[in-house]
Amino acid sequence: MIRTLIVDDDPDIARLHARYVDALDGFEVAGVLERGGPVLAFLEEQPVDLVLLDVNLPDMDGLQVLEDLRGSGHETGVIMITAASERDTVRFAVGRGIDDYLVKPFTVTDFNRRLEAFRVARSEAAPEVGPILDQGDIDFMLRAGEPEGRAASRGAAAPVDSGAPLPKGFSQPTVQLVGQALREAAGRGGAGDMSAAEVSEGCGISRVSARRYLEMMTGRGLAELRPKYGAPGRPEHRYRWIGE
Repeated sequence: MIRTLIVDDDPDIARLHARYVDALDGFEVAGVLERGGPVLAFLEEQPVDLVLLDVNLPDMDGLQVLEDLRGSGHETGVIMITAASERDTVRFAVGRGIDDYLVKPFTVTDFNRRLEAFRVARSEAAPEVGPILDQGDIDFMLRAGEPEGRAASRGAAAPVDSGAPLPKGFSQPTVQLVGQALREAAGRGGAGDMSAAEVSEGCGISRVSARRYLEMMTGRGLAELRPKYGAPGRPEHRYRWIGE
């Protein structure tokens, strides 16, 4: 059962969304909040799998709520449901790992389709690696890649676009955002590669998140790591798009 928290300052809309959620198989309403401030505390006290989050809230911006959730380490699913569709707003939300973005007004059919897509994505998510790792697993985590033969035997090198489920904690919108940045860099000529810091700035995501996504995409054969040697010390890690 996917426990869903609804965050919207309009009581009528919040009740409507609650009815939609209750009518869906596999979903239940965990709670309804009219402000963003209590969201983090609610998630600390009760299990929540999905947050339907409005951007325009009376006490704080919904994007700040999203930032606080991710900064606190919560990997709870988030679908933004809002009338705000400005480019910068959407880009910020995608960069913080939202699962979907639904613009008001929308039909109940579209609402149901987005939540069902979330349910399917969660059910197909790759299982977490167990607490006991062999040397190969550790090497893979350290360098975000494996020799071609071993990776193929595990299915780890399958492109994201092939339908292979993403590891837990990764979102398809952010994969697309990072991939687009790498494709644009490759299209500009020259070296055509980017560092994690450049991806972070260009995509509006944290440097840590940029590196995580770049390493994951490198391991799946969508990007390649190209160390840049120059000044004394460790080489700079740069990434180039090699996907389709």
